[in-house]
Amino acid sequence: MREVELWKRLEAVLPDGYARVWADQVVLAELGGRTVSEALRAGVPCKRVWRVAWAHLELPATLR
Repeated sequence: MREVELWKRLEAVLPDGYARVWADQVVLAELGGRTVSEALRAGVPCKRVWRVAWAHLELPATLR
């Protein structure tokens, strides 16, 4: 998965600009105590970041 796809998915489930705010502010233990934005900057693969976000947001399996 590319980063652009990750952002498209996040923006689809967190509309109206909230995806970027959420990605900058919500710390996820599964990402080493980092936010989505920090994890991406640290080089965590986008697919892993998406799976952690998907689980945290309790999204349906169809969006995995």
